[in-house]
Amino acid sequence: MSIHPNCNVIAIVGGKGGVGKSVFAANLSLTLLREMRQQTLLIDLDSNSCGDQNVILGLRPQKGINDLCTSTAAMTEENIKQFISKHNSGLSFLPAVTSPDQTLDASAEVFKKQLYSISHYYKYIVVDLGTEINDLQLSILDHCNIVMVVTSPEVLVLNQTRKMISQLSRFTIPSNMIHIVVNKASRAAISPQAIMNNLKRNVIGAIPQDDVSAFGALQRAVPFVLSQPKAPISGAYNDVARNLTGGLLQKLKSVSRPKRTTEASSSSVDNFDVVDDGKGRPDAMTLLKLQIHSQLIKEMDLKKDLTNMKGDKSKEKELRNKTQQVISNLTDRLAKGISREERSQIIKQVLDESLGLGPLEELLEDKKVSEIMVNGANQIYAERGGKLVLSKVKFTSNLQLRNVIERIVTPLGRRIDEKMPYVDARLADGSRVNAVIEPLAIDGPSLTIRKFPEETITIGHLVDQFGSMTQAMADFLKICVEQHLNIIISGGTGSGKTTLLNVISSFVQSNERIITVEDAAELQLSQEHVVRLETRPANMEGTGEVTIRDLIKNSLRMRPDRVIVGECRDGAALDMLSAMNTGHDGSMTTVHANNPREAVARLETLCLMSGMDLPVKSIRDQIGGAVHLIIQIGRLSDGSRKIKSITEVVGTQGDTITLQEIFRFKEEGFDKNRKIIGQFQAMGLIPTFIEEFEKRGIKIPRSLFTTSSSTNKPKPGGPTPIKKSKVVRPRVMVKKKKVGGK
Repeated sequence: MSIHPNCNVIAIVGGKGGVGKSVFAANLSLTLLREMRQQTLLIDLDSNSCGDQNVILGLRPQKGINDLCTSTAAMTEENIKQFISKHNSGLSFLPAVTSPDQTLDASAEVFKKQLYSISHYYKYIVVDLGTEINDLQLSILDHCNIVMVVTSPEVLVLNQTRKMISQLSRFTIPSNMIHIVVNKASRAAISPQAIMNNLKRNVIGAIPQDDVSAFGALQRAVPFVLSQPKAPISGAYNDVARNLTGGLLQKLKSVSRPKRTTEASSSSVDNFDVVDDGKGRPDAMTLLKLQIHSQLIKEMDLKKDLTNMKGDKSKEKELRNKTQQVISNLTDRLAKGISREERSQIIKQVLDESLGLGPLEELLEDKKVSEIMVNGANQIYAERGGKLVLSKVKFTSNLQLRNVIERIVTPLGRRIDEKMPYVDARLADGSRVNAVIEPLAIDGPSLTIRKFPEETITIGHLVDQFGSMTQAMADFLKICVEQHLNIIISGGTGSGKTTLLNVISSFVQSNERIITVEDAAELQLSQEHVVRLETRPANMEGTGEVTIRDLIKNSLRMRPDRVIVGECRDGAALDMLSAMNTGHDGSMTTVHANNPREAVARLETLCLMSGMDLPVKSIRDQIGGAVHLIIQIGRLSDGSRKIKSITEVVGTQGDTITLQEIFRFKEEGFDKNRKIIGQFQAMGLIPTFIEEFEKRGIKIPRSLFTTSSSTNKPKPGGPTPIKKSKVVRPRVMVKKKKVGGK
């Protein structure tokens, strides 16, 4: 939402307190009102305001910005008058606070919306921003036509002013929008010309020093442009007003308020420029970014600076600010005439490419994106709501993509090169990363990022928000975890196995010692007594590799109550089963399989990969004795994730492992939005371990394992009630299979 096209917003800041910016803002507003005879509004938006403008104008306002931002009424002309104080000269005034004890505490987003409504009724809005720039002040800087920095001709003040100009540049304010006003100018002080050369910004006006007039105006609470309109100090304000209205404001409008294709373009990741023009040639925007990036490398040794940071947050912030300022200056020099929106976009993209993950930064910030898949520089897919969407964000080249991959893996001690052309790693927030480069990736480097959720997912989310299971199933799993059953979570890629493992591990009691073993650390357990172990790849000499199997074997010497393995994908499955069979009940892991029966076959295959010459019957006995429960989770065609089956491993009968299904999700069709409709059903089979639980005093109602009648249909994607039916007599489902067969 932008300001009304007929309105001009003038932002006034001070590099240092005491330079007279509040007096300047008040007198400039009155000068514009008197000279231009147009509706003018003065807003006090100083975050440290004690009501200075109230004193300068001699007003006692009853309402201010805090009241405006908490109002729910529509901002019509009549409603606006409730918050505006009127000076006897005709100037409108919106105060920051109504008394010195009040604090300015308003939402930047709400104020921006209210300002849009107010801008319909004023030709000029002068805003006193103070000396500190926060979110509220930025909401004005995003929409102002000009920024006037008030300074005084003193060395220390000029130093602070230079810092303020640098800060404005980092906020992507174009240099031609920043103008200097020299207050308290005199022949004995530094000349305005010298100040202009020193600060490298245009001096739009010099206000002569006149302490008598300034002091008298404050004493009488009447600004001197009204009480002494013919004094030299008032004449200087007339000159500033004429400079502003003589074409400068109109000229800057094209920079500050470009035409937008959509109002939300600044927040949407799908409105960025493409890499080429459809014929394989880079477009003008991409060439400009490459040119700025090339000049940036000449001016700064970024590789050395990044190496020297060594994880120091203060150094990272300092480097980012310094780099952003250099990019801003380069953009002003190399990209004259572009709109402010395009300028901000270029600065952000070049900064992300230089210090961050390039175009991926926008996708990583998007909370709706759960996975990012990069197939070379020109093709980036994002998963939103379980559906893959081709994004318009792209890398400028495969070299840039390769640099981003190296930037991810290098701090973790991993390497990716021709000898090791693929790697597993993780981002600082825990997101899992897999990268493959040439020559294995034929069409350019491939990068896959599975984002780590900002919000910790709980069992409540799976039941109420995602509808992945019913409350009855959740209660059943909670009891199983608390009673130390060994659990295998089975599912396909991206089905939510690790998320479910994270959730059910939260049921482990806090007084137990847990050891987690993973290839790339993803599990975030809520308990305090947790030891997290992560594998390590071989070094350049081919030595030093530490595998899942090594860590599982070592974990058994660490006196664990439970061992949780992120995923079993090789011979480590045998070590995991051994741990489950040797006093570490309650252990958990995940495997890739399409159903519980295949999960058992998968475990058999993984055990055979251990290199131990074990008979298949022996392996099946291990599985039958170690595993108690298999939870099958899957991603359905509409993108939702459901627990498709909870199955008990009863044991072995001869050469066959016996399974019985306790709960199941049954698909029943689609609704009009192509969302899957289905029912969670209890199969009527009573788990064999229930009797053992009851011996321990754990009472589980048998009705939990029967379906209950309900005419209520489940909401698509929401929790599903269980239907009612007769109790089915427990039976054992046995499926015989040949050794090694499918």
